[in-house]
Amino acid sequence: MTEKVGDAFEELQWRGLVHSYTEGLPELLATQKVTLYIGFDPTSSSLQVGNLLALMGLARMQRFGHSPIAVAGGGTGLIGDPSGKADERRLLTLEEVEANVAAIKEQMERFLDFESGENPARIVNNADWLLPLRLVDFLRDIGKHFTVNYMVAKDSVKSRLDRDTGLSYTEFSYMLLQAYDFLHLYQNYGCVLQAGGSDQWGNITAGIDLIRKKAGGTAHGLVYPLVLDAQGRKFGKTAEGTVWLDPERTSPYKFYQFWLRQDDSMVVSYLKYFTWLSQDEIEALAHEVATRPEARQAQRVLAREMTRLVHGEAALARAERASQVLFGGALEGLTASDIGEIFADTPSNEIPRDRFEGDGILLVDLLAEIGLTYSKAEARRLIKSGGIYVNNIRASDAAQRVTMADTIEGKYLVLRRGKKEYRLLKVMD
Repeated sequence: MTEKVGDAFEELQWRGLVHSYTEGLPELLATQKVTLYIGFDPTSSSLQVGNLLALMGLARMQRFGHSPIAVAGGGTGLIGDPSGKADERRLLTLEEVEANVAAIKEQMERFLDFESGENPARIVNNADWLLPLRLVDFLRDIGKHFTVNYMVAKDSVKSRLDRDTGLSYTEFSYMLLQAYDFLHLYQNYGCVLQAGGSDQWGNITAGIDLIRKKAGGTAHGLVYPLVLDAQGRKFGKTAEGTVWLDPERTSPYKFYQFWLRQDDSMVVSYLKYFTWLSQDEIEALAHEVATRPEARQAQRVLAREMTRLVHGEAALARAERASQVLFGGALEGLTASDIGEIFADTPSNEIPRDRFEGDGILLVDLLAEIGLTYSKAEARRLIKSGGIYVNNIRASDAAQRVTMADTIEGKYLVLRRGKKEYRLLKVMD
């Protein structure tokens, strides 16, 4: 879907996505369709939620008629960007980088339209033009346009020089490579705008300067704010680790829960940053946060929108169903993997498989054995009063037995006492 040119910068501003930009950019975006790019670091086989701001930035610009290029850093990924990093990271092999680039390309296709007739998105790999470079030629043609004083003054370099670990020449040279990327895209694709996080401002302006000196052209930069959580930590990092877009690394259920847990102080900003919701829709949700924060309606909408966007409708439905399980929802249709994640923090017991085989074990014996009731007598009373549940189904017969047929894929059984006291039974071989 393409909207009229002229609203893109205004759209980014009300969403709080404009941190810094070069002079004349609003007028350029209002009067011309431009080609822009953002680089993505292929240090992993999956993008993570910290990359969503950049991905959505490209997607928003495409909807306003501009042409986005996603640059996978297959070449620069071999070096490593020092921007925002306290220490030098491990250098990847060429094979590792190529595999990562192929994986993240697939994820980008959920956000960008590569089939658009007027302004199709492109994914390019800067290894295609960086790896063939000859060192002496690069230093003569590109390096001569940068003084060491100019490079040292950049925040990404200066902050590292102040640390005991210092900055290797490898990382110091990264700025020149990213500047060359911008020049290459300017000359070969007519790309006049580079966007990125605010920590990329120094690298972006280096590219703008190189285009002016080398090609006599005018280029622009736009940087978004760095996204932090309510505690001021880098967005997308949790106690359990990074939140990935790959469902094999972060399941849709955990992905949904990540957004659902966001703080009231941040949820409206995240709705602006990451969703396609309109200004009116977000203002209505902001009112909900202010007047009925206990309902957490904004968080529910955020979790739904993001899970649908990244993983699709079917995964969203499963994630929502899984989220209802802790409130007594049905377990039907959930896998053993889902159950393991939902009840990861629930008290658990390991029960040998042979206890469930054949006629199985009396439920009252099982409840007393794992300590969910104090005695078999109490177990019988609770069953008769409707206070015991097997896989969230109320037990009604004190003579009920639990067999392998009751387990979930032969791996788990979920028992509940009352409304909230759960116990996960793990079937062990």
